[in-house]
Amino acid sequence: MKTCTTIGETRADALDVRKHGKSLGLVPTMGALHEGHLSLVRTAKARCDVVAVSIFVNPLQFGPNEDLGKYPRTYQRDVELLEKEGVDILFSPSPEEMYPAGAVTYVTVEGLSDKLCGKSRPGHFRGVTTVVAKLFHIVQPDCAFFGQKDAAQIAIIRRMVCDLNIPVEIVICPIVREPDGLAMSSRNAYLSPQDRKSALVLHAFLKQISSQFDQGERDAAALIAAGKKVFSLEPAVCLDYLEIVDPDTLNPVERLNGPSLAAVAAYVGSTRLIDNVVLDPTVKR
Repeated sequence: MKTCTTIGETRADALDVRKHGKSLGLVPTMGALHEGHLSLVRTAKARCDVVAVSIFVNPLQFGPNEDLGKYPRTYQRDVELLEKEGVDILFSPSPEEMYPAGAVTYVTVEGLSDKLCGKSRPGHFRGVTTVVAKLFHIVQPDCAFFGQKDAAQIAIIRRMVCDLNIPVEIVICPIVREPDGLAMSSRNAYLSPQDRKSALVLHAFLKQISSQFDQGERDAAALIAAGKKVFSLEPAVCLDYLEIVDPDTLNPVERLNGPSLAAVAAYVGSTRLIDNVVLDPTVKR
């Protein structure tokens, strides 16, 4: 695996891949890798000739009172995992490399970036789209791979790619869960044993909504009310949002006549977790 720390070196390696007529896949990460990340890598390897992974804890997507300083960093372990998976290129820049002094340009997707997580984390998605746009321009991948857990991020990145005519295919991979249903997340490392048990309410909520949907319920308000009853049984968890939205526009829906996204964010102790499920009346589950 070739490790690059500069933009110039990474661009040169990516250009060499394209010169040889090979396809290039990119898996953007902030490190602290888990099985969810590795599933993206495996999908990328199945789809592309060469796979690049980025590890960059992006300061732009953290608010002033968020967890940038304590965000888990397990770089050496991450490198070992990526080598075992057969990753070809690792791009691991410093904040100074990505954001030189005096940089004042940002990428904002208006109309989407203030929804779901964007409501409670102002500026978060501006940080995400700025760094992802930079990664796309640096690596110029044919495909980029993201996890369904970050559904709002996916909608925003897809819109950015469309609006800016960036020639990359966005590939979405399923959520990877622990055996008890908790969605894998780097932030799960923050959870105490009791918090870990309490966090299962997020998956319980999605199961409840999915069950009622499968039984024919199509009224969003009724489904949300059922979900909130589940949360009421776990007082240690503080609900941030619980919404059913169009997966492309992130606008709330009243009736689920087409594919809809049931999305939740909640604080378990001081740790903020997200999860979601796509409810599609045309797909039998």
